[in-house]
Amino acid sequence: MSRTRTPAVVGWFTGEAGDFRLLGTRCAACSAVFFPREDVDCRNPECPGGDLDEVALSRRGRIWSYTDCRYRPPSPYVSDPELPWEPYALIAVELESERIVVLGQAVPGITVTDLAVGMAVEVVPGVLHEDTETTWTTWHWRPTGVTA
Repeated sequence: MSRTRTPAVVGWFTGEAGDFRLLGTRCAACSAVFFPREDVDCRNPECPGGDLDEVALSRRGRIWSYTDCRYRPPSPYVSDPELPWEPYALIAVELESERIVVLGQAVPGITVTDLAVGMAVEVVPGVLHEDTETTWTTWHWRPTGVTA
């Protein structure tokens, strides 16, 4: 029996493989872009207010900062306490055309020793958690030129 693929957060990303994109919103009045998406008001305190339109964000960016996550996060993050904890790299990526920074995990197998500030990365689909019925999907950042 195959698992159902379900986004961990509905409406934050779309697509598969080569057409995978994070979804944000852009204010029609001031052109500010937001991620996670905003559905009510523009977050720019100097904006007179405008309609918010969904926008697919750039697939590529540059590492602005990164860190090593060596602890098991608390609930609601799902992890099996019976299995050993696997550390992961958390990356802050600057999307140049949107002028925003988006956080996300590195793809499995990439550690902080593989990363550098300014390195080019791309967003790819990822798996947050799997149970017997569902694969909970999310996004990961992958250095360009790396296949995984």
